[in-house]
Order: sequence, then structure tokens, then C-alpha cells
Amino acid sequence: MPESLKRFLRLLTVAARRIESRSLIAILIAAVSIWGFIALAGEVLEGDTKGLDTEILLALRSPADPTDPIGPHWVEEFGRDMTAFGGTGVLILITAFTAIYLGMRGQWRSGWLVVAAIASGFAMSQLLKWGFSRPRPDLVPHGSYVYTASFPSGHAMMSAVTYLTLAILTARVEEKRRVRAYLIAVAALLTILVGISRVYLGVHWPSDVLAGWTLGATWAILWWFIAKWLESRGAVEPQSANDDGGSSNTVSG
Repeated sequence: MPESLKRFLRLLTVAARRIESRSLIAILIAAVSIWGFIALAGEVLEGDTKGLDTEILLALRSPADPTDPIGPHWVEEFGRDMTAFGGTGVLILITAFTAIYLGMRGQWRSGWLVVAAIASGFAMSQLLKWGFSRPRPDLVPHGSYVYTASFPSGHAMMSAVTYLTLAILTARVEEKRRVRAYLIAVAALLTILVGISRVYLGVHWPSDVLAGWTLGATWAILWWFIAKWLESRGAVEPQSANDDGGSSNTVSG
């Protein structure tokens, strides 16, 4: 093996050792999500997802009456409740409440970081909708009022951007590991339920929702790295201690 290649491999090994395991996992998830979105967007533009999208959408409707979602009426009402968690008004309120909460903890810089992450995610969502301009499904009546393009799903993307970003960034200042895990698990569950509800209500193709999930997860991970970089420069409050009973390293901003 050439000496130059050996030196390069040694450098890679040293660099990998310096990156903590969580960062490696985050990088892997982000890379897979980006690749998945690019591949999915290409399939959507070529029309290759239309058959599967249609099959899944109709599977969630009564075979005898496509206007009627499957399941009893309370399931349809639950779907509307879940889709509200991805609504713009709800997400703005949750973001504002979280930023104020962080500010009351003396972590205003982390609060502004949360606002910047979610506001930029919303802008990205709208730009992508405008760029792709995919029509909404017209196979079944819509169970919710819609006024934007279909791809990617704004509810799916922004619920992932908002809930995952809030969970990840607020978990940075949470001292207990089990609480951090709980926050992220709840965020992931809400994101999944919001996305499923959009297909169930007939306002999005399944591929729209999948694209929204992948982009939202990538956005949340990107801002986690931004938070770590800003933390290393002293621009935001440092992450709390990792042990359940340990003391917090958080300082007021």
C-alpha cells in the first residue's frame, strides 16, 4: 500500500475517533434522508409514484364509497385532530411557547436558535412547494381545507421540523437522559401521526408525506449540528450534563 494512502487512512481513523457516536449516527441519518428525498423527488417528477400513491390513498377509503374514509366516524375525527398538530397556527404557538420557556430558564440564545430553525424550515417548505407545484390528489374529497401545492407535504415537513427540532434543541438543556429520550420519542410519534392523517384525509399523496418526513428530519439534524457549532464558539448555552443525577453545565445567556 502506498505511503500516502496509509497516511490518509490514518487521518480518517483519527477523525472518526474524534467524532462522537451520536454525531456519526446523525450524519448517517441525514445522508440517507437527503438521498431518499432526491430519489423520491425524481420519481415524482417522472410520474413513477402515481400508481402506488393511488393504491395507498384508495386503500384508506371505503371500497363501496370512495368519499368515506375507512373506520368509524371517531377515527375520521381523530385524523382531523392529528392533522391540526401540523397546522401553521399550532406550530407557531408551540414554537413561541418553547422559546419563552427557554428564555425563562435564562437561555434566550437557545430560544432564538429554536425560532431561527423553525422559521427557516417553513421558508424552505414553501420554496419547495412553489418549485415542484404538484397538484393535490383529486381522487377523493378533501377532509381538510388546502390552499398550497402538494409536494412535499407542508404538514409532514413542518411537524418534523418543529417537533423534532424542539425536542432535540430543548433536550440539549435537559439534564435527565430519560426525559431527553421521552421528548424525542413524543416528537417522532406526533410527526408520524400528522403525516398519516394527511393521507387519510385525502389531501396529500403518500409520497408527499414521505418527502416531508425526510426533509424535516434532515432539517432538525442540521440545526442540531448548528447548535453544537455555536455552542463550541460560546454563542449559545452549553449542553447539560448527560447523567441523570449529575449537575447541569448550563449557564445563563
